[in-house]
Amino acid sequence: MKLNHKKISTLGELKKVGYQTKSIKDELRDNLRERIKNGEDSFTGVWGYENSVIPELERAILSRHNINLLGLRGQAKTRLARLMLNLLDEWIPVVDGSEINDDPLKPMSRYAMELIKEKGDKTGISWLHRDERFYEKLATPDVTVADLIGDVDPIKAANLKLSYADDRVIHFGMIPRANRCIFVINELPDLQARIQVSLFNILEEGDIQIRGFKLRLPLDIQFVFTANPEDYTNRGSIVTPLKDRIGSQILTHYPDDIETARKITEQEAKLDIRQTEAIHVPDIAKDLLEQISFEARDSEYVDAKSGVSARTSITAFENLLSTAERRALLTGADSTMVRLSDFMGVIPAITGKIELVYEGEQEGADGVAAILIDDAVKTLFSQYFPQINKLERKDEETPYDELLHWFFQGEGFELLDDFTDEEYKRTLESIPELNQLLKEHQPDFPEQDIYFLKEIVLWGLVAYKKLSKNRFTEGYQFKDLYGSFINGL
Repeated sequence: MKLNHKKISTLGELKKVGYQTKSIKDELRDNLRERIKNGEDSFTGVWGYENSVIPELERAILSRHNINLLGLRGQAKTRLARLMLNLLDEWIPVVDGSEINDDPLKPMSRYAMELIKEKGDKTGISWLHRDERFYEKLATPDVTVADLIGDVDPIKAANLKLSYADDRVIHFGMIPRANRCIFVINELPDLQARIQVSLFNILEEGDIQIRGFKLRLPLDIQFVFTANPEDYTNRGSIVTPLKDRIGSQILTHYPDDIETARKITEQEAKLDIRQTEAIHVPDIAKDLLEQISFEARDSEYVDAKSGVSARTSITAFENLLSTAERRALLTGADSTMVRLSDFMGVIPAITGKIELVYEGEQEGADGVAAILIDDAVKTLFSQYFPQINKLERKDEETPYDELLHWFFQGEGFELLDDFTDEEYKRTLESIPELNQLLKEHQPDFPEQDIYFLKEIVLWGLVAYKKLSKNRFTEGYQFKDLYGSFINGL
């Protein structure tokens, strides 16, 4: 029911317009039904969940369930909970001055009941917007029952000259104050077991106990819990009776493909407009960036149980553009394009976001990040160019023979970090065999992005151990794997 909240300020006026009380779970359910009927998307901006997580979440809302979103970090669990706000009515009436958002037609607190008893239809009504109906608490081991549910307030008792036996001395915690709201507890397993036990009655029976007081408060709350499955073994677990009281447990996941991952990164990356206008990012560079996270999730050096957050790609993309921007500023250029060598600038964005296993610790975080970039190049290389087999016959010809021969004959090839765009292009164009290889295998590749693809060829041949790549202070040097050694002899 749509009400003109500006014109209704008393209980009598609310009754006159025929307002009907509705629980928050019914609000969510009714508004979701309308959206599904009208073909509207309720969870916009969440990519890759269209056929998996979102249908399950919608089924849970239609079933009026409390929900547990279970998944590794960076899987949009909190984002989904926040988007549920859009399914609430825009405004709801509240008894003016109520600490726990009392429904004027169904008051719960002593304050609201006594006020309505005294003033009747003249009781003041205030209106609560849906944006104010979201409460969030990060579960940490130091969270207490007093924080969540409440405690006796001695100062209130002294000011009101009441004994501790009077329920008016109670100070309500976060959960009662979130009455008629969505309440999210993030990382639920981190909550101590005894605190989890205190949630039992709230979820089922609707009463709360504070320091011996047993209050009948049938709180109207949509609970959304989030949990990381790794937490079950590392720090704590969700106690079984609490799990039993949570209606639906929904498993989240990482993007299944590069295209979805790219959508997420481009949507979430916080970029300066000067970066987006002045820096050209080839499509293949965006694919390479996402491929790094995909490689990390399968890497023997990275702890798979910990996961590789979507934030890895987002912050890496921001760093990638900043690396290109810094180079443009140093060379005095107004615009530039992303180069493969710029990917060394994304290493700091990767190292802090991946948990390493023992073998990874031996390589070092920076070393593992560099390996992941090389692995991503290798994967992309095989999508654009003929496969390089591990075992090749001695006299068998390959498409790369002429290019490798060019390196064998020469002194090598250097790409410096501070090259201007013109110098960078000219240097990559100086290898005729490289130009020929691209003409044969990628004749229709966008001209503006061809230089990045040329770097992919060089880095790919290094990854397949056909060339050597050395990092020195000013840039990269590519050489034949054995030619320089043989020529020296």
